[in-house]
Amino acid sequence: MRRIGVLVAAAVLVASCTGSTAETSFTTLTSPKASSSTTSSTTVASASTLVEAADYTVGAAGIGDDYYPSLGNGGYDVGHYDLDFKVGTDGHVSSSTAVHATATEHLSSFNLDFAGWEIERLEVNGEQVSYERSGHELVIGPVEIDTGTVFTVEVDYQGVPQPKESAAIPFGIGWITGPSGEQFVVAEPDAAHSWFPSNDHPLDKATFTFALTVPDGYVAAANGELVDVVEHPTTTTYLWAMTDPMAPYLATIVIDDDLEIVADPVSTAAAGIPIRNVLPPDLAAPQMTALETTGEMVRVLEGAFGPYPFDRYGIAVVGGFPGALENQTLSVFGRAMVDAPYFEYVLVHELAHQWFGDSVSVGQWSDIWLNEGFATFAELLWVEDRHGFAAYREEVANRLEAARIAQYGPPGTPPANDLFNSSVYQRGAFVLVALRDEVGDDLFFEIVRTYVDRYTDGNVTTDDFIAVAEEISGRDLTQLFDVWLFGEQLPA
Repeated sequence: MRRIGVLVAAAVLVASCTGSTAETSFTTLTSPKASSSTTSSTTVASASTLVEAADYTVGAAGIGDDYYPSLGNGGYDVGHYDLDFKVGTDGHVSSSTAVHATATEHLSSFNLDFAGWEIERLEVNGEQVSYERSGHELVIGPVEIDTGTVFTVEVDYQGVPQPKESAAIPFGIGWITGPSGEQFVVAEPDAAHSWFPSNDHPLDKATFTFALTVPDGYVAAANGELVDVVEHPTTTTYLWAMTDPMAPYLATIVIDDDLEIVADPVSTAAAGIPIRNVLPPDLAAPQMTALETTGEMVRVLEGAFGPYPFDRYGIAVVGGFPGALENQTLSVFGRAMVDAPYFEYVLVHELAHQWFGDSVSVGQWSDIWLNEGFATFAELLWVEDRHGFAAYREEVANRLEAARIAQYGPPGTPPANDLFNSSVYQRGAFVLVALRDEVGDDLFFEIVRTYVDRYTDGNVTTDDFIAVAEEISGRDLTQLFDVWLFGEQLPA
């Protein structure tokens, strides 16, 4: 991602929704499944009084992230999310999420990450169950779910989306309402759970479907492919499908009455995959020329990194967002970023994230340089392709000097409360420049393509990348990575 005014920072904005976020009693829902407006609740025994079967365990409340231990959950693996949102002109949203998962333990209870909103119905495999809310943890149980069992959690909820504070960056992120009423989701790293119940960590990827019902005259976009548009008397439902595994934080929606979904035939021809963008009218007709470089960017990055990992791409342009975020197959750009003189660099940066971050995802948020360093390095490759190797070296030298003046710290150990600091971008890219210089072009690009191919749709750590680099090069690269990735000072 990018923050406006800094070519190398992260920017996102997420939203939690109105409703209690700290309920502490177990609740049994008594309304029929078909009703979400007349649900009643009854307080029952607290979690401490529940008797668990000896053969069943409580799913962990965290998935094991060193920086953010409460993110994600243990005991199950999500395979698919069905998201259904009905958005009113007054900003109120009625929602239903179905989480389809497989138990990896004998579960007596388990957690979903979910903050805000008012829950109206919660069922597991069609049966009402008790649940407890504490902060962003939604504790579901008691249940008896055997290892290997496929189960479905259905949650109906409603509210008015509001920004959510992030543990990693100093501003709100999530489901955002912009200054002109446009609505969009940007959720990196920890705000997917502010708009749908989820296992909110990149370690648990899943496929997605989106049903977005909006008032007539509005357009609603999401990740993946637009598979249908259904007209109703006063509303329209847009159906989208993301059929490749996706980390929850990369899920997005964009809704406005001043947007168009526009095919880009120039970029599509160059890239060999459909390129479609979601644009305000002044950018859509005719489509802005700068966007038509997207297809060439796909071609250049495929030459460096290997085949593009998904079946389509494009960007959505919105107001009220001071950056850009690489949501899978549909990056979200703030209008100010699109109008900035460095838009071209941001465009290739977010595209590169489709390989690094979206397809090959971090297993620990502390390794964020694996996302941002590669995406920033892609900017340098674009300079090289457009202007030659000498221009690449000059750009590296200029950025290196700026990094020395700013005294960027080591990109391999970013602070948990400043995860997207400039070092993970610029010094992260320098790690790759140094590796390229050390092993030469042939081995370097073989390392990168092997790394991408081996971990497509998976998760990685810094050690995984170092292991591939040493395997392919046949060298001990300990000193190089120690200096460039973990050293306090940049090398001379």
